[in-house]
Amino acid sequence: MLKWEERIQGDAYTRRFEKGAAENTMIINMGPQHPSTHGVLRIICELDGEYVRRAEPVLGYIHRMHEKMGETKTWWQFLPNTGRIDYLHAMAWGHTYVLAVERLAGIEVPERAEYLRVISTELNRIQSHLLWWGAYLLDLGAFTPILYAFADREIIQDILQEPTGSRLTYCYHRFGGVRADVGPNFEQSIRDYIAYQRKRMPMYKDLVTDNVIFRNRVEGIGIIDQDMCRRYGATGPVSRGSGIDYDCRRDEPYSVYDRFDFDVPVYQEGDAMARYMVRMDELEQSMRIIEQALDQLPSAEGKHIAKKAPKPTFKPPKGECYAATEGGRGKVGIYVMSDGSKTPYRIRLRAPGYSNLSLFPELAQGTLLADTVSILGSLDLVIPEIDR
Repeated sequence: MLKWEERIQGDAYTRRFEKGAAENTMIINMGPQHPSTHGVLRIICELDGEYVRRAEPVLGYIHRMHEKMGETKTWWQFLPNTGRIDYLHAMAWGHTYVLAVERLAGIEVPERAEYLRVISTELNRIQSHLLWWGAYLLDLGAFTPILYAFADREIIQDILQEPTGSRLTYCYHRFGGVRADVGPNFEQSIRDYIAYQRKRMPMYKDLVTDNVIFRNRVEGIGIIDQDMCRRYGATGPVSRGSGIDYDCRRDEPYSVYDRFDFDVPVYQEGDAMARYMVRMDELEQSMRIIEQALDQLPSAEGKHIAKKAPKPTFKPPKGECYAATEGGRGKVGIYVMSDGSKTPYRIRLRAPGYSNLSLFPELAQGTLLADTVSILGSLDLVIPEIDR
């Protein structure tokens, strides 16, 4: 077995990184198994004492080749893949994919199905933000919040399990609608959950948001200005925490989002605390959207899927199409190209986490090593999405 020094010297990434190292600095690896990287993300850091001189993310440890699989599977067979790109907000990716194919093939979606898509996607967004909230605090050294987060999101999993048949990697969307209609208790169970979750929010605020220890770890840390967001293509809560007032649901409306009244939380500070507050505010806005969708939900007589929904042997016409939706981490984009066969000619995935992570090397320069953990957590990274 190679000695530790030989293993380090034999690593191509480390050798390349060492060429630009200054004297008396130390090069360390954060990951790919470090708990604060939320997956198999590796970050090579050059440290001058406790301060980060350089930081470089290294991807590829969990690459699954989703885009290549999209070229070898049929249009239908690729549907389950979308739930495994970003497993925390799988509904957003499924919604984006079917939206792109429906636009390409001119498929009409029944209104009831559109509302069910919105309800399920927003419930999944709440799930995603709750898990981020608990995991972020775990990164910063607090254990209790993740227990509350998992207990609360468990209720949503119970609700969504009935129509979707899943609790995490959802594959609910279909071309022309959704997999199944909802049961008679679906609406009331959601309203009960929303009432419960609203009662929990003051506890979240007392336990975490107003906690002076937490605030010292996030206020003024990892300040991202709007120019940096635009240069790297950052979207979602990362850009809205830097004062960029953009949300795909409102500014490029799709499905039936233009029928709902909701606010887009925006904070100007650009620090980790601002990104935290955006996500916490979005919990309430998602609940507002869900309540309006339930109020407007067409009766059960409406179909949950189109009468002429595509079969598994579906062959869309030749052409190309792009669709974008607002995911939990930002703007999700899927480009599809068809040559008229049952297999996509090309599928291209635009993962918001990849753009959000891209700004990290610049952002980390000059920060304390302990603060890089806070910065990484505030970006809400899901590595399978980045390393798609």
